[in-house]
Amino acid sequence: MNSVQKSSRSSELRGFTLVELLVVIGIIAVLIGITIPAVQSARASARKLECANSLRQIGLAAQQFQTARQVYPPGVSSDSVPHAQLPRGSFLVHLLPYIEQTPMFEQAKRDWRANPSPFALHSGLQRVVPLYQCPSDPRSGSAQWTHENRLVALTSYVGNAGTNYTTKDGVFFLDSKTRPAQVRDGLSNTFLVGERPPSADAWYGWWYAGVGQQASGSPDMLLGALELNQHTNYGAADCPEGPYQFGPGKVDQQCSLFHYWSLHSGGANFAFCDGSVRFVAYDISPEILPALATTNGTEIVEVP
Repeated sequence: MNSVQKSSRSSELRGFTLVELLVVIGIIAVLIGITIPAVQSARASARKLECANSLRQIGLAAQQFQTARQVYPPGVSSDSVPHAQLPRGSFLVHLLPYIEQTPMFEQAKRDWRANPSPFALHSGLQRVVPLYQCPSDPRSGSAQWTHENRLVALTSYVGNAGTNYTTKDGVFFLDSKTRPAQVRDGLSNTFLVGERPPSADAWYGWWYAGVGQQASGSPDMLLGALELNQHTNYGAADCPEGPYQFGPGKVDQQCSLFHYWSLHSGGANFAFCDGSVRFVAYDISPEILPALATTNGTEIVEVP
């Protein structure tokens, strides 16, 4: 073998130098640094879109209900209604047949016939409905244990109770029977359902049934845009009286249960009475969401 061949073969077998390896590692690190945030952002956007689609289906179900009954379902039914009207049942129970959950609704009616209290032996109290949960919430997908050793299924979406639990000027309230004609501010100017994750202790935010302040359903499955704290709610007695306004919240912060918020960045999704779903930013003027919550407040505003 001549010297030229030896030199050529030696050149072919030469590995990476330390400097070259460090450069390659640096390039890989930069690519990972760019890729991971992009993947996380894409996943967050997908979850946000899924929540918006869920709200759209809930809004469509409410429209189908009112087309069949000429009224929207009650926000929550009182204890005094007949079992056929599902005492303490939420508006989300009434929507089950319109979200392809008829068997679950039929079971709920059988359970109410057997026992008018939904908090005793009703299977629906623990049944998770994926459509009613936002995937951005780490608690979604499974029922949660509460302080009374109850296992309950939750919802990320609460009905519009108007200004607060005392006013009954929203679409949903105790034994409500709101007709579209009563939404005089306009169906496109009044929201129906908005995002609000369940409370930190999972005691508020049950989709199936609830009681709430003064048996109003708020802040269980209903919520006012300027909600008040009665200071009698379990785990929330130390929270300020309010009124609470739309803004960021935290899953581990109990007082966040008193206002609309989401686990998305910058705002929350809302389904409107006209069937549209809009993302409302936290930095809107503070009077806008309360105006969008009332059905007949004569304050016509638009979502920025």
